[in-house]
Amino acid sequence: MLLTHPLTTSRNALSIGKGVISLLRNPSNTESVYDIEDGLYGTQAMQLAVDFINTDVDTAQLVQDRYIAPSPNLEALLQYPQDSLGYCYAASLTEAGFDPEFYRAISVQDDASYILLRLRQTHDIWHLITGFSTDVAGELGLKAFELAQTRRPMALVLLTFGLLKALLKTPDTLATLLPTISQGYQLGLRTQPLLSQKWEEQWEKPLQQWQQELGFTS
Repeated sequence: MLLTHPLTTSRNALSIGKGVISLLRNPSNTESVYDIEDGLYGTQAMQLAVDFINTDVDTAQLVQDRYIAPSPNLEALLQYPQDSLGYCYAASLTEAGFDPEFYRAISVQDDASYILLRLRQTHDIWHLITGFSTDVAGELGLKAFELAQTRRPMALVLLTFGLLKALLKTPDTLATLLPTISQGYQLGLRTQPLLSQKWEEQWEKPLQQWQQELGFTS
């Protein structure tokens, strides 16, 4: 159980406020996202998300085991068959110029911190499995999917921020964003928990096979 001291609550609020201001100034600044997420750590909302995540037996076991895979070797993964998850993952990151360890490091101290680390590690894999792109609509669709599967408060924050930004600056995009968000949430409800998967132990498995086994395709 996460216990929140009043001083910790104040620090959380400061971290969230700092992240929100930074995000408003520069929406592409991922550090501000991590500031907000750090602020949400230790809150009741995060604890409720952890409790919900642990209702799935396989995910709870992975969380209990603190499963951590080695850092992906993109060059090695590019030697896999072109239809494999490993190849698709490495090719997408290489093409975009992304580092597999781009995320802010986090020390694993409890279930919540482990879950946050695992979500950061596998974010780009979730993009591949769900089929959501990395543009604004795709990211919000994935956040809606994540909200349905994990109830993580950060997903709700980013959805709220994304919709508010669209409403104020690009209201014409709402016609695309709203159906994508709805699709992501419904998809998250009916597919298998992605957080329970040990992707790195089956890089060779075809991406389409992963999607079929997890309920994305018939």
